[in-house]
Amino acid sequence: MVKFAHLSDVHLGGWKFREMQELNFQSFQKALQISIDEKVDFILIAGDLFDTAYPPIEILKETFAEFKKIKESNIPCFIISGSHDYSVSGKTFLEVLEKSGFCKNVADFFEEGGKIKLRPTMFNRVALYGYPGKKSGLDVGDLRRVELIPSDGFKIFMLHTTIGKVVENLGNLPIETIDADSLPYADYYALGHIHVRFKYKNFVYPGPVFPNNFAELENLNCGSFCIFDSEKEEMAKIIELKIKEIESIKIEITDARLATEQVISEMEKRDLNGKIVLLRLSGELDDSKNSEIKFPQIDDFAKQKGAYFLLKNIHDLKTKEAEIDLEIEKSGGIEEETIKIYSEKNPSDLNKIIPSLISSLSMEKQEGETTETFSSRVFDESRKILNF
Repeated sequence: MVKFAHLSDVHLGGWKFREMQELNFQSFQKALQISIDEKVDFILIAGDLFDTAYPPIEILKETFAEFKKIKESNIPCFIISGSHDYSVSGKTFLEVLEKSGFCKNVADFFEEGGKIKLRPTMFNRVALYGYPGKKSGLDVGDLRRVELIPSDGFKIFMLHTTIGKVVENLGNLPIETIDADSLPYADYYALGHIHVRFKYKNFVYPGPVFPNNFAELENLNCGSFCIFDSEKEEMAKIIELKIKEIESIKIEITDARLATEQVISEMEKRDLNGKIVLLRLSGELDDSKNSEIKFPQIDDFAKQKGAYFLLKNIHDLKTKEAEIDLEIEKSGGIEEETIKIYSEKNPSDLNKIIPSLISSLSMEKQEGETTETFSSRVFDESRKILNF
């Protein structure tokens, strides 16, 4: 008999909005409390506990408090790092958690004869194996060389990667995957990385503990995790973590000057009290701009209606742009030629700093850098260029 909780993709600290960060944490708390109440033998976290290898101190303080609760309940926790909280140097706060006695990282392996051999971490009659997730799918090639050192008992293989069957189910996305049948045998594969609820034979993706963005809130509605109980008919059961209700509002607009009134009129018809409101605007604007939509007014109205938080998405809202005819011999000059033609048609002193601005906005996020720190770095560089 074995009973355990399987969490993945918690991404603590991932949301930039404080209100959404709090919901993310509450969802994590709820998953742990259910696990305690269910008296599981142990808890698995299959990668991306944190959104970065170096999370903010406030996130760490709250997380340590939760791990203290499960330790006091005498429930061991086993983890692996994911593509977000993984570091090539191995220096992450997962190591601090482990050294504090709150969890055990089961990624224990060595290379021999071209193979990557995984040692088991034993817990009673359960053998736990793990391999860390890595950025850009670099783990996939490694997993094709993995072997499990033999052990007795129930075998669990913890992975933070993409299994081919999941991608097939989602419509053959162009990402590198590992064939499920090519992996060494385990009684249960505790998976993370792809934010879906998916079960294939004994391969389980429990879904993120809380949706990580606008689209995930639309598609998943709430977070989830899995409780495996070998004595139940449905051994691997996905449990939804409903924290707040979602109210999805989709409006197609053609005139930004009328959009504010349209949105407020639609909100007036809805019960928004205590809900996360997802506002998705789409359409092609005829003779107006996105900036003419009065979002502060919309935000204020949502608060008056008692909404917990309003999230906006205008990705599918297009404006008609003047076409620029380009005749370029080499594709590498498209950016420069576009800037040149635009500057000729729209003379301004600001045109001189366009290349520098584009360069500053092309900066890449560094390993271990939080979203907040990265954003501040980009804004600071842009301010220097604009001299304010």
